[in-house]
Amino acid sequence: MSLFDLAGNGGAAGPADAVCSRKACRSGAEWQLLWNNPKIHTPERRKIWLACGEHRAWLEDYLQTRGLWKETVALNPAGRAS
Repeated sequence: MSLFDLAGNGGAAGPADAVCSRKACRSGAEWQLLWNNPKIHTPERRKIWLACGEHRAWLEDYLQTRGLWKETVALNPAGRAS
């Protein structure tokens, strides 16, 4: 199972279907925000939120304020970190 399988469209999702994780935003994702909650996740675990260009800073700030943000990487056409 990949990140795109979680889109709920029967597994036919791909990078073109990746949408921003910001509530009510349906824009295409351009970034992967990698995060981890140290209270419940092992140190090497990385959760992923997707962000469009408009919401990248907002989502990063949200995670950083809570001490959860680890890294932001571009979402390349293959849907993997570049």
